[in-house]
Amino acid sequence: MARSVSAHRALVAFFLPWLLHCARLEAAAEGTPPWFWPWPPVGGGDDPYCLSWRVMVEANNAKGWRTVPAPCVGYVRGYMAWGQYYRDVGSVADQAAAYAAQISAPAADGLDAWVLDVDDTCLSNQPYYQAKQFGAYDPVAFKMWASRGVCPGIPAMQWLFQTLKGRGFRVFLVTGRDEETLGSSTAANLAAAGFSGYDRLIMRKKERYE
Repeated sequence: MARSVSAHRALVAFFLPWLLHCARLEAAAEGTPPWFWPWPPVGGGDDPYCLSWRVMVEANNAKGWRTVPAPCVGYVRGYMAWGQYYRDVGSVADQAAAYAAQISAPAADGLDAWVLDVDDTCLSNQPYYQAKQFGAYDPVAFKMWASRGVCPGIPAMQWLFQTLKGRGFRVFLVTGRDEETLGSSTAANLAAAGFSGYDRLIMRKKERYE
């Protein structure tokens, strides 16, 4: 199980939108501006800077940021909308499946399991972020979006999910969504997107954050 969890960590580390969604957890106090070094030149936005910024985010080295830097909005939009994002996800899913194929048949004790995140791992929130021009995270707006239950499934992850299930692994899904308000819509969304037969959907419980 430890090896599977390690593989999961490597898998989700590549997902920029997931990091966009979770960045609020590390953001500084409300209103604190993002800081990066070096700051792009006025009128910048050249790919070398934005690629460096993206790598910092993926490596969790960019601290205290709440939104994509203005010079890089176009870069992120292009990455998400023009196919590179899905190619990257597909490559990571291929590597995860290859790793799983090297593991002997799951033991009968049921301890061989994979843990997958929901948002921007199984379900894509790209339509939400694109409508917001990849701006700052808005918890109220995101909750409204998630409650609709219309997040599309990510094809490569649908395939990986079925591959893992087919090999006999237990699969757990985890999300920071609130169970009380988003439990039903999230479960229905997952089922509609082809994620059914998982062992458990683990969601945030309200009392733990009061």
